[in-house]
This record gives sequence, C-alpha cells and structure tokens, in this order.
Amino acid sequence: MKKILSILLSVVVIFTLAGCAAKKEAVTTDKKIIKVGASPIPHKEILEVVKPILAKEGYTLQIVEFTDYVTPNTALAEKQLDANFFQHVPYLTEFSKSKGLDLTWAVKVHIEPMALYSAKYKKLSDIKEGASIAIPNDPTNGARALRVLEKAGLIKLKTGDLISKIDITENKKNLKITELEAPQLPRVLNDVDAAVINSNYAMTAKLKLTDALAVEAKDSPYANVLAVRNEDKDKPYIKALSKALTSPEVKKFILSKYKGAVIPAF
Repeated sequence: MKKILSILLSVVVIFTLAGCAAKKEAVTTDKKIIKVGASPIPHKEILEVVKPILAKEGYTLQIVEFTDYVTPNTALAEKQLDANFFQHVPYLTEFSKSKGLDLTWAVKVHIEPMALYSAKYKKLSDIKEGASIAIPNDPTNGARALRVLEKAGLIKLKTGDLISKIDITENKKNLKITELEAPQLPRVLNDVDAAVINSNYAMTAKLKLTDALAVEAKDSPYANVLAVRNEDKDKPYIKALSKALTSPEVKKFILSKYKGAVIPAF
C-alpha cells in the first residue's frame, strides 16, 4: 500500500510541476507588456501610432529609444527587449551573421530612401574635382550609399551586394569618399562637400528629401523591419505587434506625415 501511495504521490507531483511549467510558458508566450527598441525618427513615431491599436488588444507597448545601429540588436539578443524596429533586412542579416545572433524579422514596415545631401552644392553638376563625400561605415549601408552615387553618375562600381570603396571601377572626378558612423553624417555636412545619409538621420537633422542632390531608387530592397528573436517570431504578442505595424492606420500616418521621405512597404 505504501508503495502504491508513493507512486500516486509522485504522479501528482509530476502533473503539478508540469501544470506550473505550462502556466509559466503561457505567461511568457502571452505577455501583455511588449518592450520594443527603436530609433527616434521615424520608428518611434510610428510605434506611437501603434500604441492605441495594441491597447485595444490588451497589450501595453513600451518604447526604448536608441540612437545607434548596434545596441538595439545586442539588447534584443540578450532579451532586454522583445523586438526592435530600426533597421533593414540586409543590415539585420549581416549583423546577425557577424555577431552570431539568432535574430530574424517578423514583418516589413517601410522603406527610407537614402539620399545625397550637401550644404555647399545645389545640384549634382556643381560637384567639383576631388570633392569629399561621406557615407555610412557599416557594410550594408555603405554599399547602399555607393549605389546612390553610382545611380547619380558620379562613380561606377562592380556588380554585387556588399560592395565597398575598393569596388569602384570609375571615379572621373576623383571623389574622396570617407566612411563614418551613420549618426554622424548630418553633423559633418559643413565639413565635407556632400554626404549620403539614411533617411531617419536626415529627418532628425531637418534635412528635406526635396533638397537632396540624388535619391535612392524607389524599388529599393532595403525595407525596415520588426526584428525579433527566432524563438519568439510566432508568439501571439509578436503577431499582434506585426499586425498593428502593418495596419491601415499606420499606412495613413506614414503617407501623411513623411510625404515620400518614408514609404510604406506593405
């Protein structure tokens, strides 16, 4: 009898622990507070539009602001965030591969055309021999910036995705191309002849796309995405956030607020 009671007690304990584990998993899976890292413009502004949409679904959105391209991904990988919203697919892919992070994306939200800005010149033809041009120093945005210069007719490049300065095949004006941290580019416009700047940093610096000397093609593959950990991609709160980010309300906001400087990707 004692043996039978012992077995029954063990079974009860196992089921109790299993139930607790299941309950804990349910709490984790169905969390109601979602912490998302984002750059100030336009990502944080877009997330502010998402807040009331998620609130109707029972979720609270907490936005953590970042001003660099590194910390948001490391914070996501270390589970300090549930998601981040600041980057395009090629950058996420390259960063995750180089750092060994298990990150992916849940949904494409918008495209931010890169553009060539100058405080000295009003048109491309004014750019002189030996002019200095600054571009982002990370591989994906640097390659993207070089393509903007190529499209503008200033240089020619080899084919490929992650091209760099060494892949310039023609530079008739002997342009001096300098690589800098992306957030610094608007601040150095008075120190260089021109700079290819990401749209979010350009908007933060009050630079207008209509004043740019050259703009990235509208069919750019560099859509900004909601980045998440692979293990969380299909969880209910990520699906709710993804749905809200691609809602009609968000599309209307992007079109009316940014007037072409940011383009919906859904």
